[in-house]
Amino acid sequence: MLETINFWVATGFGLGLAPVAPGTFGSLLGIPLAWWLLGRPTSRQAAVVGVLLVAAVPVCHVAAWHYAGLDHGSIVADEYVAFPLAVIGLGAARQPLVMALAFVVYRFFDGLKPPPIHLAEYVSGGVGIVIDDVIAALVTWGIIAGGLFVWRRTQRRSV
Repeated sequence: MLETINFWVATGFGLGLAPVAPGTFGSLLGIPLAWWLLGRPTSRQAAVVGVLLVAAVPVCHVAAWHYAGLDHGSIVADEYVAFPLAVIGLGAARQPLVMALAFVVYRFFDGLKPPPIHLAEYVSGGVGIVIDDVIAALVTWGIIAGGLFVWRRTQRRSV
């Protein structure tokens, strides 16, 4: 029973079982989570995401047993729990275009896994499954926050 519940949480309630782009489909669950969190104070956003990330480690680790210990593509809890980090504290991300851009950038970095993101996967246990997504989300946050900063500055100059 618990193993079944864990499997469903790990696979994004079945979204990670999609035959094509399971990580992208599973990551979609992170959008409403991020949207909801952005309505809270930044400290609460950080606390909730922190708790969810810590919880995702054993969830992903146990689910990996189902796939001979591998970070199988259908395990997406790490993706949807880490995505809110890509927009944490960025109130402008409640705008649909900003949220969509953050999602696309996050999926780019999570899918491509350029250095040093790919190295995080070698951390043992469920930590490695989750940490690469955390790094991809933090890189995304830097890009989105930087882009918003530049955009606001150019808007002020044009007024």
